[in-house]
Amino acid sequence: MTIDLGTPRLLEDSEREVLLAAPRGYCAGVDRAVVTVEQALDLYGAPVYVRKQIVHNKHVVANLESRGAIFVEELTEVPPGATVVFSAHGVSPAVVNEAAERELKTIDATCPLVTKVHREAVRFAADGYTILLIGHAGHEEVEGTAGEAPEQTVLVEHPDDVARLEFPPDAKLAWLSQTTLSVDETMETVRRLRAKFPQLEDPPSDDICYATQNRQVAVKEIGAAADLVIVVGSANSSNSVRLVEVALEAGAKASYRIDDVSELDESWLDGAATVSVTSGASVPDHLVTEVLAYLAERGYPDARAVQTAEETLAFSLPKELHRDLKAAGRSTKTAVRL
Repeated sequence: MTIDLGTPRLLEDSEREVLLAAPRGYCAGVDRAVVTVEQALDLYGAPVYVRKQIVHNKHVVANLESRGAIFVEELTEVPPGATVVFSAHGVSPAVVNEAAERELKTIDATCPLVTKVHREAVRFAADGYTILLIGHAGHEEVEGTAGEAPEQTVLVEHPDDVARLEFPPDAKLAWLSQTTLSVDETMETVRRLRAKFPQLEDPPSDDICYATQNRQVAVKEIGAAADLVIVVGSANSSNSVRLVEVALEAGAKASYRIDDVSELDESWLDGAATVSVTSGASVPDHLVTEVLAYLAERGYPDARAVQTAEETLAFSLPKELHRDLKAAGRSTKTAVRL
């Protein structure tokens, strides 16, 4: 049965606006990882193998594949002696050891902010703590961090999971988190953990990375009064998925994640006066530009940028690649490309 909801009211041009989040898209860790694969291909020649997706964006992966990168799930797919890049999400010590046993030339493109969490896990484990790791099961970053101390790590996926945890009053407990989570949900999980386990130790500094936090703050700003929030990012991108959730929690009437403009549904625009646009931390900005062009073709004005933070952080290339580039007289600089 079809229910007639009537014809949506046509909007006047003066009623329409497009808000564009700033910052959005590539963060320093993603830029470093993508440049690492590009530079490795230029320096060593194809193929260069990459364990898992270098970042969680299918367009980035497809572009690197077209240049000669080969993405694999496990190191057993990499020929002995070949060059392999570890993704931005990090790997466990077991993976590092396996690469050494197979005599692979490794380049570690783990985001330095993820590496920081690994070091915290090592330190807490060495001091006899049980680590309550807040994150999503199966995510590469969580697997890598937990792999630093697998016997002392307990995964906590949601605030409601806290109720099932049981530890003696004198247990040494510390919490860490995946870097790409919802800030608000993570803090709610920590609040419940601390209420149940007053002895809980905090990490030395926030584990949720600056870029994730900045993009969530920005989407709250552009989403609060929006009829529609469009988030550009792939389905396996944790930070992109979180942006949709944060937009809805902030008050957006509707929010959708798309990989690119081809996934836009024109019916989403029915009655949508304010359309806000953002993108996850692994999304090249040309994908956002194509969305804005789509909106312009349908009568929406040029986007108004809403700036909530400035990002100037840049990371140096992995030491293995930096050394080889320097020896070859090549540039070793990276820059965030929007």
